[in-house]
Formats: sequence, structure tokens, C-alpha cells
Amino acid sequence: MLTSTAPGPRTQRVAAALLLTTVVALALTGCGERRATDAAPGATVSTPSPATSTSTSTGPSASASPTSPGASPYVEPGAGDGAPHHGENNGHRRAGEMSPASATEAKKEADRIEPLLKQLWEQGKWDPASVRTALRPLGYEEGRLDVREMEPRPQGSGSVTPEGARVGLQVQDDACVTAFVQKTNYEVKTNGPFMESGCFEPPFAH
Repeated sequence: MLTSTAPGPRTQRVAAALLLTTVVALALTGCGERRATDAAPGATVSTPSPATSTSTSTGPSASASPTSPGASPYVEPGAGDGAPHHGENNGHRRAGEMSPASATEAKKEADRIEPLLKQLWEQGKWDPASVRTALRPLGYEEGRLDVREMEPRPQGSGSVTPEGARVGLQVQDDACVTAFVQKTNYEVKTNGPFMESGCFEPPFAH
């Protein structure tokens, strides 16, 4: 006759401990096998936006800010062609300032010269000798009146001197009358002297 023996309290505690250990081990194994890319149900996975993505290029990295253009060459005020130091290099081409009194006196002499040049132009006389002869009766001192041929002009590979005459009259140290007469026209004006060429405007370098 078989007799069943109920487990004692000690045996029940040992069995419970073994069961708990097995459950914990299984739970830990399941966590260790979860992949990094697995997401919990209902969770939102964010991806980097294009604006903030990191480049994976192995070449030199580009700067985040756009490259600014190089500084433009320094241009002085009044530079007509934008060349550096244009004003400094062409300072000899600027006429000096006339005082108010000298400007008034120069204007008075210009008004005396203009009718004579107009008459010569109408007569077809614009050579330097004829112009000098016509102006001499006005009483200008020798050395203050300068009558010369026109400035040579470039033509082809050389230059040509057009018909006509230029007039330079130094009225005061800071004031001049300059004029010209040629086949096409004539002109009379007042200006201050030039740094290197007196009453006449210096020629352009070719």
C-alpha cells in the first residue's frame, strides 16, 4: 500500500526559490536580445532632418558659412575708372583753385579775347601766328601770353597735329585764361594753373 507524503514547508520554499530564479533569468535573456533599432509599441522614432544631417564624406569638410568675396581694391573718391589711387596718380591734371578776385579778373580778360577768336574763326585764320598777331594789341606782357599749336592726337600707330592754335594767358599766379580756335570750333574759358604745365591742361599719356 502506497502512502503519499505531502511536501514539507522547507521543500516548498526551495521550490519557490528555484522558480523565481528561473523567471528572472528568462526575463534578463529577453532584454539582452532586443535590438537597438527595435522600438516599443506606439513609440515615435525621429530621424535627422536634412538641414542638420551630418555629412559622411571623407573629403575636406566645407565651412558652414558661405565664403565671402574678397575685398574690392581701394578706390579713392573721384576715381573715374575705379583704378586704385586714380586721384593721386592724376593729381597733376587738376587745375588749381582761383581766388574770387583772380577769378573775376580772369573772366574780364576772357571777355576781351573771345570776340577776337570768333573773328579769326569766321575768317578761317586759326594758325598760331595769326592768333598771336591778333592778340598782341590787347597789351599782354611777354611771357604771360602763350600761343602754340594744337596738342598732337593719336592716329593709327602714330599721332597727328590738327590745324589750330591754343592760347594760354596767365592773368595772376592763381588764374589763367585758356582758349583754342580750330576749323570746327573755338572756345574760351578760365581756370587755375596746373601743377606741371601752367595754364595748359597736361596731355594724357598714351
